[in-house]
Amino acid sequence: MRILGVDHGTKRIGLAISDETATIAQSLGYVGSVTEVLRVASERGVGRIIVGVPRKLDNTVSAQTERVLAFIAALRSLTTLPVEGWDERLTTAQAERTLVEADVRRAVRREKRDQLAAQLLLQSYLDAHPSL
Repeated sequence: MRILGVDHGTKRIGLAISDETATIAQSLGYVGSVTEVLRVASERGVGRIIVGVPRKLDNTVSAQTERVLAFIAALRSLTTLPVEGWDERLTTAQAERTLVEADVRRAVRREKRDQLAAQLLLQSYLDAHPSL
């Protein structure tokens, strides 16, 4: 079963997808809306959608957390696929750090950050659920 990882950024929705064995996540680019997420899920034969839920380090809710929870509710209302929230604290920072270390230019980093964050959060989900 393929799993779609979603990082809901402020401007873009980063996507990543697992291989068929749900072992390895790979970046899939980004889209701009809930309907595009569902289109990709349908085209790729996804069996589950994982959405990164950002929380503050003290585990409290932020404005971005509220936006992501509304996004998850919208996804759930439009699909029969399981949609699950997954703690994604620091994945965007980790993605940014990885891109800086790879000497990726600032303009390109902005474009790649959400999709790399989606890949990181999906990989953490896959690693935590090895028997999927």
